[in-house]
Amino acid sequence: MRWDPNKYLDFSDHRGRPFYELLSRVRAESPRRVVDLGCGPGNLTVALKERWPDAVVEASDSSPDMVAAAQKLGLDATVLDIREWTPAPDTDVVVSNATLQWVPEHRDLLRRWPNQLGAGAWIAVQVPGNFDAPSHAIIRDLAESKAWSKSLRDVTLRADGTVDSPERYADMLGEAGTVVDAWETTYVQVLTGDDPVLEWTTGTALRPVKASLSDQDWLTFRSELAPLLADAYPRRSDGTTFFPFRRIFVVAQVR
Repeated sequence: MRWDPNKYLDFSDHRGRPFYELLSRVRAESPRRVVDLGCGPGNLTVALKERWPDAVVEASDSSPDMVAAAQKLGLDATVLDIREWTPAPDTDVVVSNATLQWVPEHRDLLRRWPNQLGAGAWIAVQVPGNFDAPSHAIIRDLAESKAWSKSLRDVTLRADGTVDSPERYADMLGEAGTVVDAWETTYVQVLTGDDPVLEWTTGTALRPVKASLSDQDWLTFRSELAPLLADAYPRRSDGTTFFPFRRIFVVAQVR
């Protein structure tokens, strides 16, 4: 299952805003090493270098295509499964933006990392919390329909329960020995263009579907999905579309 960096960047402003709001709550002054786990195409990792120019910035992603895009920006990015990452002794800040929702074992990672980091180190995580939204429910319903269930029987589409509440993450990281700041925000994203919610989900939630279908079947699936999403997220009189999007934030400092 491959990522398309260009498709992911179609909504870079909307996808980037939560990153900066997450980072604003990290109060590290002079970190030695800053780690971006799930760096994607690197467009946001660059902000870490700008904020902490004296720090070593370590970037990784599980997608070779994303890593290649990040390297083109001059980042020292590597291909790495986040489950296999362990912090170097000088790691002072760990950032994971819109990545852990893809990792079923991410709760174990959040319990483990505080014990591997030094006192005073920061962990900053943001994950989408919209898996019970109409956009995802409609995709799941179509994939499970009689026409598509056989072709997509091996595809796991994320549902409610993929991530936890801010309270649960706060409790989890608090028990692991950190001071926690956790919250959630629902952004009313104003999208433009034809079928904008379809285009948004094509860059993220629909990747497993696309990877499992032939090119022609993928086009057919998209054509069936488009009017369903358009009905759920109608275009407004000014030509824009409102796409509410819930996100969950956790910033923790090791005691």
